Amino acid sequence: MTKILVIDDEPSIVNLINAYLKPEGYEVFTASDGNAGLKAARSFKPDLIILDLMLPGIDGIEILTRLRRESTVYVILLTAKTEETDRVIGLSIGADDYVTKPFSPRELVARVKAALRRIQIGAGSNLDNGMLNFKKVLIDTGARTVVVNNQSVELTAIEFDLLHALAENRGRVLSREQLLEKVWGGEYFGEMRVVDVHLGHLRQKLGEDNLIATVRGVGYRFEDELQ
Repeated sequence: MTKILVIDDEPSIVNLINAYLKPEGYEVFTASDGNAGLKAARSFKPDLIILDLMLPGIDGIEILTRLRRESTVYVILLTAKTEETDRVIGLSIGADDYVTKPFSPRELVARVKAALRRIQIGAGSNLDNGMLNFKKVLIDTGARTVVVNNQSVELTAIEFDLLHALAENRGRVLSREQLLEKVWGGEYFGEMRVVDVHLGHLRQKLGEDNLIATVRGVGYRFEDELQ
């Protein structure tokens, strides 16, 4: 059974999420403060975490920072509309997606389903199980590993999928809309800015300024040469 951890200190929010996720067949565990949430993430080992930013004890940003040192679990942030700065920080340190409060529970369920489908595709590797071999970058699509200049680079699921989408279309410009469709899927309801934030983080990890070019007003292009 797919396991989901909800970390939020508002009982009404937790009860609402429970009411919509449990009928879908998910095993749902909840925590109402940061310390309990971090412990639950380590012991419950969820497939996906829904994480509120504003929590008593350890806040959501600190939980995410600690989690990313030891886990690539998919994380959806719950944020208030006024928390834009924290939202961007959360994405930049490893959150995969976010939903702003107040939110539609049906939208949240759709996001969860889409995320879990991507996770399952990655685990079963619906990619071509081959290698994308460039002069600087080696991408093993079956093992979902990346090597840059002979150094292994650890990417989140979203970062890997972004890199793969760009690399398999080497030399072509992909718009934000195209990347959202390829990586997040047609069910995505959020802002296109999420693409820019994750790509910024991906570029930092790749350590090469010229691997992913920004084509102003159009999108992004992967520019490494084939081996």
